[in-house]
Amino acid sequence: MTTTGTKLPENVTERLVPVLGGRVQARVLVAGTGEPVLFLHGAGGLMWDPFLEALAAGHTVYAVEHPGAGESDALTHLPGIWELVLFYDELLDGLGLDAVSVVGHSFGGMVATELAANNPRRVSRLALIAPIGLWRDDAPIPDIAAVPKGELPALVLADPTGPLAEMLTPPADDPQALFEAAVRMASVLHFIWPLPDKGLRRRIHRVSAPTLLVWGELDKLVSPVYAEEFAGLLRRSETTLVPDAGHLPHLEQPEPVRRAVLGFLDRPSQELPG
Repeated sequence: MTTTGTKLPENVTERLVPVLGGRVQARVLVAGTGEPVLFLHGAGGLMWDPFLEALAAGHTVYAVEHPGAGESDALTHLPGIWELVLFYDELLDGLGLDAVSVVGHSFGGMVATELAANNPRRVSRLALIAPIGLWRDDAPIPDIAAVPKGELPALVLADPTGPLAEMLTPPADDPQALFEAAVRMASVLHFIWPLPDKGLRRRIHRVSAPTLLVWGELDKLVSPVYAEEFAGLLRRSETTLVPDAGHLPHLEQPEPVRRAVLGFLDRPSQELPG
């Protein structure tokens, strides 16, 4: 499912956008026409999947590879969230996007929330899919870096024996797949374990964009118990719980997540949570 070593669909183009004084070439997958939507993935790595294909049916979707991951030849390590916020802010400049809806999954959801908190005029709508729980200083999530790779599917998937498990646990007889998965996971985990400044809770009141929270009902990584707490920290929010889904609801149950996110992105402004 990752784009590394695979051919992209014909409707998807790849752009390398220079940021940070040209030192970094950010890798971005682009498809569709219409209002722009920035998609920030979680620690699984950059991919093009049916959920993004559905978003691109009515929007211009920009799916971004986190700095330091995969083929972007970006920074190998960023010390904390502020560098990531600056990275994405400059990337939006490079893409010519003054205002954009942002959809973020897991760790990408946390970064998306930081973007909305630190540059509220730039983020017009915010859809967060199981955002990782670092809005609390005590980080109510397991330490993924300490979890044996074979146990990850049971932690994040509603069906740990299903086809999506291969994304987290590549075949043991495929050394290249194992290597690529390890590099992808390790590079993104640099940004998460630990973050020097996790204090999003002290900044989240700055988020003025209407926000949709989408949570898998069977998420063991960031329990849906935290959905109500997170929603209570936001000025304008609503929550959708997805049955039979874990921490990857947009991949496990793409249709209900697609309906929720597209309905939110396309709803008239006066009908959004306020």
